[in-house]
Amino acid sequence: MSSRNGPVHVATTRREYKGKVYETHLLRRTYREKGKVKHETLGNISHLPLEIIQLVRRALKGEIFSGVQEDFEIVRSLPHGHVAAVFGMIRKLKLDSIISPVACNQRDLVLAMIVARVLAPCSKLAAARGLGPETLSTSLGEVLGIESVDVGELYRSMDWLVSRQAEVENSLAANHLSNGSLVLYDVTSVYVEGSKCPLAQMGYNRDGKKGKKQIVLGLLCSDLGCPIAVEVFEGNTADPKTLASQIAKIRSRFGLSRVVIVGDRGMITEARLRDDLRCEEGIEWITALRAPAIRKLVQNGSLQLSLFDEKDLAEISDPDYPDERLVVCKNPFLAHERARKREDLLKSTEKRLNKVVEATMRPMRRLKGKEKIALRVGKILDQFKMAKHFFLEIQEESFRYCRNQESITSESSLDGIYVIRTSLSQDEMSTTDTVRAYKGLSRAERAFRILKSIDLQIRPIFHWTSKRVEAHVLLCMLAYYVEWHMKQALAPMLFEDHDRAAAEALRESVVAPAKRSLIAMRKIRTGKTSEGLPVHSFRTLMADLGTLTKNHIHIRSTGAKFDLYATATPSQNQAFKLLGISPRM
Repeated sequence: MSSRNGPVHVATTRREYKGKVYETHLLRRTYREKGKVKHETLGNISHLPLEIIQLVRRALKGEIFSGVQEDFEIVRSLPHGHVAAVFGMIRKLKLDSIISPVACNQRDLVLAMIVARVLAPCSKLAAARGLGPETLSTSLGEVLGIESVDVGELYRSMDWLVSRQAEVENSLAANHLSNGSLVLYDVTSVYVEGSKCPLAQMGYNRDGKKGKKQIVLGLLCSDLGCPIAVEVFEGNTADPKTLASQIAKIRSRFGLSRVVIVGDRGMITEARLRDDLRCEEGIEWITALRAPAIRKLVQNGSLQLSLFDEKDLAEISDPDYPDERLVVCKNPFLAHERARKREDLLKSTEKRLNKVVEATMRPMRRLKGKEKIALRVGKILDQFKMAKHFFLEIQEESFRYCRNQESITSESSLDGIYVIRTSLSQDEMSTTDTVRAYKGLSRAERAFRILKSIDLQIRPIFHWTSKRVEAHVLLCMLAYYVEWHMKQALAPMLFEDHDRAAAEALRESVVAPAKRSLIAMRKIRTGKTSEGLPVHSFRTLMADLGTLTKNHIHIRSTGAKFDLYATATPSQNQAFKLLGISPRM
């Protein structure tokens, strides 16, 4: 007896003919006849695509298939890659442990605010909404295990953070500074909305917001520009007045017995040298002279302009600066820019002054009276700061002016010239290294541009209490700390020059303008990295990483739920490779 109702399966045979392998896929039924197993070929399906053949094979083995649309449901798809990149860098830097060695809810909320500031700066209210279970805008809340949060909790976490500021900054200093280190110090101002904050005062406004109160920020950085500590001062505090607290911080809190402070000419003044720096053993400094002091060197004969006929830097001495080294430099590019800017300002001033002249000569509603004419002229001169370069003649019914060519010639003779002064000896730091150290102050200036511009948007500040303002500033500094390290790692993918040694070798001297390396120029010209990937700014790279999503999947037929990460693109893979972290967390 035989029965041909046995199971059907797909049998695959392979044979080689003239060096080629041929595969045959047969649809067969297996049955028994007189105790023996036999096979019946029902058809040849070799002509079908291989993926269809595999589906047939699996179906005949008993697998049940259903349509993706019918059974699979993407419950939620959250931007994740940029969260993984920033939070992964925080873990790699051990910043979470620096903020607090013990895990707690306040620490998680502080980390959330730091990550949110790097990804998309927003208000604390918007940050709280973005972490809520129903209003998640990224995977950040899930990564940190935050189920729900209100803005009050964020504010309380800020209060907790600012109480730990000293410990956080001490840890950062221990990681990036040591005895003998160069420390960059600079200040800026940030405008404040409202009138409740005691720190907000009227002062020198660098943001161009007339009528707005402000605060003053003092930022300490390593010689590479990595932020170490930040301090908030009242908005009417003069820049030099902030220096004493930084020296005390370096001495008492950071425990450094010897450092070299680099500050600009408006920061390290004669008064500060006398009262704060010269009396502190182990505190060396590098700064620069103001224009009147440089002019006095020329008048005294200590600085001969003929020095620059054959070279662009030299060391000089002067009796007014005993026990100091003076390094004079001339940058032709800077000289050209200053001459161009001066001429533009002179022309703009003349254009406005001509209108005053015309107003005193018009037949109708003539401008009359010395006081009225002087008031109009004064506003123009105050706007362009060119009063010293003009001769003015104001009468009751007339106004005339002309350029003071002697003043212009005198000022232009010093175009491009700057003088660096330092307490360091030649044995402690060479001439070129001294110039290079002072020019490194641009890294602190860059930190302020990133803090105040589109990257981190520290301004405007809406907080009312001094502690909340200090906490907000500290959060932004910590966000910049993370971003700074990310940019160092991601430099090959960014419009950054990651071959600085080659770029430095292209410069004729340390005084000459910085040049880009050949690798950087190739990235700019082609828009591609050496791997053929698109070159990004930091902001566009974060947006690209955000498209790497974390998807919550639900299978209706079984009720199963799981997370499925999107497949990373080559650019995303390269970014995580450079960061040395995994996107899965």
